[in-house]
Amino acid sequence: MPDAGACRILLPMSLPLPTDFLALQEALAGRYSLERELGRGGMGIVYLARDVALDRLVALKLLPPALAAQPALRQRFLREARTAAKLSHPHIIPIFAVEEVSNFVFFVMAYVEGETLGQRIRSRGPLPASEATRILREISWALAYAHAQGVVHRDIKADNILLETGSGRALVADFGIARHTDATGVTAVGEIVGTAEYMSPEQASGEAVDGRSDIYALGVLGFYALSGRPPFEGPNLAAVLAQHIPQPAPPVAGAAHGVPSRLARAIDRCLLKAPDQRFQKAEDLGDALAQSLEARRDLPVPIRVLFKQLREQGRTLGAYPMVALIFVPGFVVPLLTGSAPLIVAVVNAALLALIAAMPLTSATVWFRRVLKAGYGRDDVLLAWKTEQERELEERAFEHGREVSRFERAMRWAVGGSLVVGALSILAQWRFLVPGSMGSAISAGLLALSVATAIGSGAMAFFRYQRRTDLVGRWIGKLLHSRLGRWLFKLAGVGLKGVSHPAELTHRPTELAIGMAVDSLFESLPKGTQKRLGDLPAVVRGLENDATRMRRRVEELNDLVAKIERAGPAAKRVGDGLDDRRAALDADLQATRDAAQRRLAQAVAALEGIRLNLLRLCAGAGSVDSLTADLAAARDVGEEVERLLSGHDEVAALLARPSP
Repeated sequence: MPDAGACRILLPMSLPLPTDFLALQEALAGRYSLERELGRGGMGIVYLARDVALDRLVALKLLPPALAAQPALRQRFLREARTAAKLSHPHIIPIFAVEEVSNFVFFVMAYVEGETLGQRIRSRGPLPASEATRILREISWALAYAHAQGVVHRDIKADNILLETGSGRALVADFGIARHTDATGVTAVGEIVGTAEYMSPEQASGEAVDGRSDIYALGVLGFYALSGRPPFEGPNLAAVLAQHIPQPAPPVAGAAHGVPSRLARAIDRCLLKAPDQRFQKAEDLGDALAQSLEARRDLPVPIRVLFKQLREQGRTLGAYPMVALIFVPGFVVPLLTGSAPLIVAVVNAALLALIAAMPLTSATVWFRRVLKAGYGRDDVLLAWKTEQERELEERAFEHGREVSRFERAMRWAVGGSLVVGALSILAQWRFLVPGSMGSAISAGLLALSVATAIGSGAMAFFRYQRRTDLVGRWIGKLLHSRLGRWLFKLAGVGLKGVSHPAELTHRPTELAIGMAVDSLFESLPKGTQKRLGDLPAVVRGLENDATRMRRRVEELNDLVAKIERAGPAAKRVGDGLDDRRAALDADLQATRDAAQRRLAQAVAALEGIRLNLLRLCAGAGSVDSLTADLAAARDVGEEVERLLSGHDEVAALLARPSP
């Protein structure tokens, strides 16, 4: 339960029981039966108890007697527990009762079997990006609800997030220092309440806080969940707080490899120093996390099978150097020496070319099957990105992100063997007499070093491939290359009228609209298609422009986030950035905003074409109105091209160092 950390203290009846346990049980006799202590923290002791009347397990949190003896703290505990008891949400642990009995002050909440997020990370390491995204999204939902009720948690941390056994559902616990935003009294400006590693700058400064402070803490939580450490660490409370206030948080992508860019950008934005630069509402953060999850749906069967086949083909590539050693001499030597008929060289060259083409031929066949199923190359590329993220997450969890000691030792063994081999060759050449004992020893060392280098290199390569998915990187390069594009075109020869499947990978809006336009265009009479002959080209152009613009918006968002992380102080002229650099920063943000508008315009132009095609198919539209839309779409495309060129110029200027 919350505040328990890794501690789980059992209290069997055969051992001496603490006085407060016995006294509390005596006071609660007939209502609650205490079973054991679950854990304790600075603001309470948590017991597992049984509600006698309802015959159910509950968690009972007791304000320590020493604190309950202080009237101000006692009243705050009761007031804030009653505030939290009003909350009812699937991702918030409900509070059933808030009571005073004798000298004891406590509240009773639901008991959820599971472990805290802190325990999970401490025992098994950082979370995969997909799991971390889901948990952060569920917490953001809970905070959005609490903030809408006027309640700020103020102590979001890993040990206050419970993961339910079985379902994995994340529940926010311990609203023990939660506060209504309209409340007045003990916890006013100037008082620091919370956990140092998770405190927002305004909270660490003792200033008034609102829901954006919880969002900052959730950013710290996301950083910790993905990397296994908080963004700021120090030997004591003061050292940690001193970092939270002035220092920009490090980018999460630098602390945890393989984090999807959208997730990294959302966490980095949560950790910005100024509250007005963060997400203003927890709902906004939830939406940003949803976009990261959207691209991680289960892949359709045809694309999953394609990737499986490509990986199987990729694993056989290691044998191709051996094949080349067999066949290359078969056609190179006859050509150079004339020792065999020319036909021998031709046959060997043909066999080598045939063997080399087999993987590409197989890939083309599977590309065609995917195209027949209604998926395009863009679908495959998008799905491959999701597949790679998942694969790297799993490999990082299974084999670790860093080079292992064994892999490092094998690398050293390769290097040492090569050095020994080189020295042996040098000794044979310059110093040793052929046939002597020294020459024999040197030859033996050479053979041993070669064998060691081959064996160690093979093991190091195997570990490297297992950790980094080298085969997957080769496949990705093929899919994105000109060769891959050409193979898809070859695979699509003769395919017409393929219907698009209902089950889709995640497709950007422009691609989904473009595919709908293709289906509508193919349903038109041949004569109408001829009159609108340039429509497919215009649609493809808009799709490409929108895709490029969407990618550019992502890049600009990353650049703007880096500037914002630097903090306002870094933008002052006197702190090392001149007026020219500041103006370029402003240009960058203006370019980002313009890119977002142009992206919306390109998508709107595609949508206009689709709607007019729908009207035309229903007999309510005209070819002339559609022709006008196509002309307007061309203008949008030209504006997008100009904007992309302008961004390249701004990016080039930003890359130059200030004079």
